[in-house]
Amino acid sequence: MGERLRLAVGVMGNAASLLLYTAPILTFSRVIRKKSTEGYSCVPYVIALLNCLLYTWYGLPVVSNRWENFPVISINGLGILLELSFIVIYLWFTSARGKMKVAVTVTPVIVVFCTTSIISACSFHGHHHRKLFVGSVGLVASVAMYGSPLVVVKQVILTRSVEFMPFYLSFFSFLASSLWMAYGLLSHDLFLAAPNLVGSPLGILQLMLYCKYRKRGIMEEPNKLDLEKNDERSKQLQLTIDGSLNGKI
Repeated sequence: MGERLRLAVGVMGNAASLLLYTAPILTFSRVIRKKSTEGYSCVPYVIALLNCLLYTWYGLPVVSNRWENFPVISINGLGILLELSFIVIYLWFTSARGKMKVAVTVTPVIVVFCTTSIISACSFHGHHHRKLFVGSVGLVASVAMYGSPLVVVKQVILTRSVEFMPFYLSFFSFLASSLWMAYGLLSHDLFLAAPNLVGSPLGILQLMLYCKYRKRGIMEEPNKLDLEKNDERSKQLQLTIDGSLNGKI
């Protein structure tokens, strides 16, 4: 019964995470339509790629015991494909300077992942020690990414507006974090539960702020200059939201 419950929670976690991983499609549909990356940054997608790579490796039989963490492999494997697609699209439409920035950020990610995988496979013997090492690296990467929603939370409090924090994104962020936290606890795996112990409360905070400020609209009609400023702010906050969404396991 316990194993079936764990598997069921993993499947539900995959479904919720899938919605979060595909959220940047809206951003990149705009990039393709305008044939420009505008003010968006590729850094959140590169960091999300590292997270997906680490947790896919964590779930594979090389590190974990057989296929005990297959749900983790499946969703993060899909995450790798999506993040790579986003990065390729970004490279296609960005400037020469932007391509250089992508190369500078992608290189450390490749180095960290390759170093982690080689050390875990060659220097550690037994699943316990390998999970301890890879899980520690993945934990640091995940917790670092969970701090990104705080930028949006701060903006909501300052502006008293949820314009840049849509309800469904906050809801599925909370849902995915809660489900993966439950999966980690049912699996007695701290490295799967711990990052979501941070993500789940942040999701609750976002939902509380949404409920508090959802009825507060813009009291004054914005002029053209305000619209231009809001458009630029929207671009900057969108990349933060995408980074936080992709930070889910």
